[in-house]
Amino acid sequence: MDYFNLVDGRLHCEGVPLDAIAEEVGTPIYVYSAATLVRHARVLREALAGLDDPLIAYAAKANPNPAVLSTLAREGLGGDIVSIGEYRAARAAGMAPETILFSGVGKTAEEMTEALGGGLLQFNLESVEEAHMLSAVATSLGREAPVALRINPDVEAGTHAKITTGKADNKFGLPAAGAVAAFKAIGDLPGLKVTGVTVHIGSQLTSLAPLEAAFTRLGTLIGELRREGFNLEIADLGGGLGVPYGAGQPEPPSPDEYGSMVKRITAGWDIRLAFEPGRLISGNAGVLLTRVVRVKPGENHPWLIVDAAMNDLMRPALYDAYHQIDAVRPTGKRMTAHVVGPVCESGDTFAMAREMDEAHEGDLIVFRTAGAYGAAMSSGYNSRPLTPEVLVDGDRWALVRQRLDLAKAASLPLPEWLR
Repeated sequence: MDYFNLVDGRLHCEGVPLDAIAEEVGTPIYVYSAATLVRHARVLREALAGLDDPLIAYAAKANPNPAVLSTLAREGLGGDIVSIGEYRAARAAGMAPETILFSGVGKTAEEMTEALGGGLLQFNLESVEEAHMLSAVATSLGREAPVALRINPDVEAGTHAKITTGKADNKFGLPAAGAVAAFKAIGDLPGLKVTGVTVHIGSQLTSLAPLEAAFTRLGTLIGELRREGFNLEIADLGGGLGVPYGAGQPEPPSPDEYGSMVKRITAGWDIRLAFEPGRLISGNAGVLLTRVVRVKPGENHPWLIVDAAMNDLMRPALYDAYHQIDAVRPTGKRMTAHVVGPVCESGDTFAMAREMDEAHEGDLIVFRTAGAYGAAMSSGYNSRPLTPEVLVDGDRWALVRQRLDLAKAASLPLPEWLR
């Protein structure tokens, strides 16, 4: 459920009409619903009720806007972060150090130093080599770093290949077959305290079967590690549960179904569980609001050229991802059209032969379910400014990221020889 609904023929975000935001800020623009963020956080917490002090660490990469992070921090969520920039954003948003998990394959010594100094719950390490670097950092600071190893259970996630992360031969984590040896290798390193184990098999999963298989294998590994003398405190089950993207798209399991499966599989583990939801929390909490620039006749269907582009919302170009398209002021009439942006790439395509609300030049439309991996993945390609973002809370709203002209913001004066 989200809080984007038609009121008197106009699409609203909570109590605010989207055309009013477009009129004041311009398009394209991301619009987020605080009520949806809060509801999704609470629904997941309720689904996990009965577990012993579970940690919900929001995957900041999905949407790191400070206003989004602050909204979730007030709901008691922690942060799953993969860069020092996300660490700083999570801390600035009010997420406590003891709720932060530092994941990612390429942590640098500088990032490790800052995070260890600022505090965190656990480094989720992805290789023995990374453990050696962290050991050197921790000993140089006279600190002890809490660590887990990310294990790949070699489970086929059943999602897009580019967001599958749990196969044996993957850039993420370590193969499960060598897990015990890897834990022994890092257990002897100075400055490290082995506190947990983690698994994450992919994103936008629409079946519980791969997750159940991965968690079952993780439970077996936890038993093996305990028999080897490791006193594990945290089992991080990752994220990945999918969200509905629209009619005709795979319908994912509900949080309640997920929670029931987790409780069944982990019964008797006697360990604190951590979760890393991203799009589950913010995906349906946002839309990309855009205006039709013109309608160009096509051989089979008209081309709707909008002022949003692949640099604003990359997922369709990158993954052939589906986003439902709705008119802000629907008339009840329908059309079939190709919806594209102005960037000079054939891949700047949001939908082909899409049956949708009728739209004409100047009309506003939205791409739904754009609150995760939308603005977070945007760029300034074609020298286009970064898309602004708005957060709505009831009948009030605020601009939470300005439209940023990267050509101006990132440029330095010309070198002397070009002046």
